[in-house]
Amino acid sequence: MKNINIKVHKHYLLKMAFLALPFTFAACDTDELLNPVPETSISDKNAFDTPERILGQVNGLYDALKSGQFYGGRLLIYNEIRGEEYINRLTNGVTGLQTWQQNVQSGTNEVQNLWGAAYASINRINVFLKGLEDNKAKVDPALYTQYQAEAKFLRALCYHSLVTLYAKPFNADNGASPGLPLRLQAETSTANNNLARSTVAEVYAQILQDLDDAEAGLPLNHATDLLNTTRAHRNTAIALKTRVYLHMGNYGKVIEEAQKIVSGTTTFTAPTGVAHALQADVAVPFVNYTTTESIFSMPMSDLDVPGTQNQLGFYFNAAPTGGGEYYLNTAGIVNDPAWPDTDARKTNFIVTEGGNMYLKKFNKPSPYTDYVPVIRYAEVLLNYAEAAARTNDLPKAIALLSAVRQRSDASYIFPAEAIATQEALINTILKERRIELLGEGFRSMDITRTLQTFPEKTGGGLSAPAVAPSSSDYVWPMPSTEIATNKDL
Repeated sequence: MKNINIKVHKHYLLKMAFLALPFTFAACDTDELLNPVPETSISDKNAFDTPERILGQVNGLYDALKSGQFYGGRLLIYNEIRGEEYINRLTNGVTGLQTWQQNVQSGTNEVQNLWGAAYASINRINVFLKGLEDNKAKVDPALYTQYQAEAKFLRALCYHSLVTLYAKPFNADNGASPGLPLRLQAETSTANNNLARSTVAEVYAQILQDLDDAEAGLPLNHATDLLNTTRAHRNTAIALKTRVYLHMGNYGKVIEEAQKIVSGTTTFTAPTGVAHALQADVAVPFVNYTTTESIFSMPMSDLDVPGTQNQLGFYFNAAPTGGGEYYLNTAGIVNDPAWPDTDARKTNFIVTEGGNMYLKKFNKPSPYTDYVPVIRYAEVLLNYAEAAARTNDLPKAIALLSAVRQRSDASYIFPAEAIATQEALINTILKERRIELLGEGFRSMDITRTLQTFPEKTGGGLSAPAVAPSSSDYVWPMPSTEIATNKDL
């Protein structure tokens, strides 16, 4: 069995190295055909010899994150179905049944595939950073700085996505627990596969270093709305920092970062860079994907889709538009009195089919080309609101919370008991996150960062147990492929 695992892992490593290699654009000459460059070698001549090819490498970094096993869909899906908002309908092991049932193991496909896709992206970023540095004279200095910053933003996003799933929450012990192998150098062979796990705190420190560097090097904006949504700019890095600091429980820093891109008292906007703001209609960001509310998204098209059984619409929407894999749990937020039927998020995004309620936030038919939302301005406002509440600035927290709620339900007034005390207000904000961000990959992360128990859930003849923070199932295990060959774990 060990030999089989090693064989599988070697295949994964070679695949990861291959994915990390820069694209080539010119046809090979006769000498190259007779003497090909090994798959695990880098040819700077091919990949970085012109500004156009270097830009191609940058675009390739974003494309790598769009793997269906990562930000193309499954990362968000797994973070949703681990929580209590969904019931599994089809008992299909390929589409996350074990994740829903809270019984994944080191050898479970989703544990191994997501890890592999994320580290393939990370290594591709590291290879790019080295190649860019080695060829910096071939690109305009301003673009060199920008491209480096974009790569570091993406690396930070990758590592935060991994550390929140495969390691204990920072708040459990101030980051002292084992985190991830922190791979920061370009690898074109398996020679350096052995690498010990850094602590959670060390991983977060690297994430923040990358984001600080990204903020300093990214442009204020890009030339088009599409690029402002699909490529990182300065506000993108700042927005992600509000999420990272929230996970660390560093609420003062959440506020400090949020204030850079949130101004106003009742209507909030970003004062510099891209003019981020909530759309008046909550449905618009899920139809027009490039509004100022969408800070960062993964674009999809008919020629560039996440792949079979990876798409958000396939999992969450009702058939025939989707696959109807998961329907909404009647014991979850969808039936909570705090989410009345007058709310536009319910009238726009909830549909009943066959007696079950489904989320139609992602409403494109097959091949499900909805953009994948990674950061929306609504999340930033709720991050800021929670941090303000936890630092006892209740008026500011209520104003931010109300902006999100009343965008979808202008007549709604929070009951006095829901906002009168710090504890009540925090709980109300956490509930608002469940409503506003439903289906966008936040539920599992919000449960773990606040050290809550994953609730028990039942439906469709299936059940999943409650999982307490002390349980070994609270976070995902290291993949067996990594354990089999990384001798320093």
